[in-house]
Amino acid sequence: MRMKHTGTLPALLLSAALLFSPACGISQSTSATQDLKAAGHDTKDAAKDTGHAIKTGSKKAYHATKRGTDKTVDASKRGTEKAYDKTASGTKKLAGDTAHVTKKVAAKTKNTTKGAVDGAKDGAKKPE
Repeated sequence: MRMKHTGTLPALLLSAALLFSPACGISQSTSATQDLKAAGHDTKDAAKDTGHAIKTGSKKAYHATKRGTDKTVDASKRGTEKAYDKTASGTKKLAGDTAHVTKKVAAKTKNTTKGAVDGAKDGAKKPE
């Protein structure tokens, strides 16, 4: 009898070991599956974050370009108006100067013509 009890103890221990070994294997495969799922979710979240960052950067670049273009257009417009005003002012001054010179020349021509006519009259009246 004694022999019978000693033989059942190792058999019992071996049965218990075999019974719990598949449970460990299942739990390992579950944790591997969970690890893969977690890695997939992390990758998805990283892709979303990258997409949001690109979207934000693109918006900022668009608005900065728009502001720069608006400033350039405004500056060009002011420069064009300033050049127009200077041209108009120069044209008026030149026209005024030309009118003044024309009047002066006309007066001199009138005086010279009158002098020539008067000289011719005097020469015709006084024969020498």
